[in-house]
Amino acid sequence: MSLRIGSQAPDFEADTTKGHIRFHDWLGDSWGVLFSHPKDFTPICTTELGYLGKIQPEFEKRNVKIIGLSVDPVEDHHRWLEDVNRVGGCEVDYPIIADHDLHIAKLYDMLPAEEQGTAQGRTPVHNQTVRTVFIIGPDKQIKAMLIYPMSTGRNFDEVLRLVDALQLTSAHKVSTPVNWKPGEDVVIAGSVTDEEARTLHPHGWKNVTPYMRVTRQPGLAPASNDAEKEPA
Repeated sequence: MSLRIGSQAPDFEADTTKGHIRFHDWLGDSWGVLFSHPKDFTPICTTELGYLGKIQPEFEKRNVKIIGLSVDPVEDHHRWLEDVNRVGGCEVDYPIIADHDLHIAKLYDMLPAEEQGTAQGRTPVHNQTVRTVFIIGPDKQIKAMLIYPMSTGRNFDEVLRLVDALQLTSAHKVSTPVNWKPGEDVVIAGSVTDEEARTLHPHGWKNVTPYMRVTRQPGLAPASNDAEKEPA
């Protein structure tokens, strides 16, 4: 099965470092970040798990649950976490899925469906495509995917920024421009007419081009540059 943005995130049952879960039930009404690893005891992944453990409270503020996946058994995960916590100076509190039989890696199209065997005897190179971040909405649909090679550590500050953008644009008819950060101006969605925009953005907007209407991020207090924007 090929997964894309807008696809339903496949449900599954699995053992984790926090016990047995059914994924959709575990997510509940929360957003989710599922990030995968090709093997336990790999250096770059060790740094990633630790950093995400440090910034987990930022995701929790945004109603986002974090869950990891690695192609190894739970017992190995627990031993690996000793290194992760020591190297990262943290205490990882999110669950890590055991995908020893490769079922979830194949379910999420990170390994070919016809791949044979289990994690036993496989090296990180065999599993190198199991390096994906899936951001999943409360509706259980995939909202974004980020795929990295083994040699490059993932930027979880960017994942957090992406979550902010996804949550904003799912709640309001706006889009976020290049390098957007929370609090900065946004673009009114092209599907919104000027008439509707006057209701949604009574403070007005700035016409940068005929197809680009820039306005204040919804929910923020009035800004000094509102005077420069087109009147509602």
